[in-house]
Amino acid sequence: MHVSSEIFAEKSVNFAELPSLRAENFPYSGPHPWLDQPDAPEKIERKVQRGELTPAEAEQCHYWRENGYIILPKLIDEHTLDEVWRAYEKAVETGAITLKPELASENDPYPGRFLDPHQKVEAFCKILRHEQLLHWIRVLMEREPEPFQTITCHKGSQQGAHSDSIHMTTYPLGYLTAAWVAFEDIHPDCGPLVYYPGSHRLPYLFSKDVGISEDEFKARKYEAYHEKYEPRIQQMIADYRLAPHYFHAKKGDVPIWHANLIHGGSPRRDLQLSRKALVCHFFVKGSCLSRFVRVRNKAILRDVSAAHTGITPCVEDPGDWRYDRALLAPFQGPLGSRYSHSIVPGGL
Repeated sequence: MHVSSEIFAEKSVNFAELPSLRAENFPYSGPHPWLDQPDAPEKIERKVQRGELTPAEAEQCHYWRENGYIILPKLIDEHTLDEVWRAYEKAVETGAITLKPELASENDPYPGRFLDPHQKVEAFCKILRHEQLLHWIRVLMEREPEPFQTITCHKGSQQGAHSDSIHMTTYPLGYLTAAWVAFEDIHPDCGPLVYYPGSHRLPYLFSKDVGISEDEFKARKYEAYHEKYEPRIQQMIADYRLAPHYFHAKKGDVPIWHANLIHGGSPRRDLQLSRKALVCHFFVKGSCLSRFVRVRNKAILRDVSAAHTGITPCVEDPGDWRYDRALLAPFQGPLGSRYSHSIVPGGL
């Protein structure tokens, strides 16, 4: 498969000629997202002068560059949130969606997360195609966003700190964003989202860096990830003295974060408290995305400028689709050193 003529990466790649679909077999390539580049402050000011950014948008761009995220208060109106969640709950009640327990203890009253509910519940498109949400991603990425993955949760995930780029990587690197939508006010004891401002500027950490080979992941799955990747992230947090911030959201608040921002789910101090939320992952048109994707008996590479166009339509019949192996895209980090890629699927 040769898709490089349809993507904006500076160097082309013929995927069919690679010895294996591992990052170390791909060339160095940019361009890097505009706000990751050294002259981003000057570019922001020039855009303001040309009328391409408002002062408020410029302020958010500067904040993104320094911290790796922005927060948009009350971005999604309560009526839309209630309508979408009712449709989700109805799908659960009718059996269209089956939620696994994922119990934190015997008295945990809430079910677990569900991957890609937009494939079952069309109402999620009201959020994934929300005009203001897409506008802000355009501002941050300077390219047209495409949603490709969603995860719903009734409760805090308590997921270990990580960067989304260990799970999902774009070619070129950095053209991934995540948006986290609060469907209710978030109590400090429910296990809120935790994130580490400025961590997006650290080196990307991938499977080869922590010694996870393709064969090991096939054999050990998440055991290898928990044993090798998560401790290295904790070591980075300690080495760089990163301070945790907790997202005590109000209903409708939406943070958007950088592909390399370290984040996770904090401990649930009160298991009786819910944390209804939706996380959405986006990449951009003209980039390629490497991740585990739903396929029929073979792996595919997401390329939104070619045959695969995000989630249009939002609802699709999964049939007997399953997770198969990942196709790995080439990439180059903004700090100038090469990295390798994980084949671990996931999300917060």
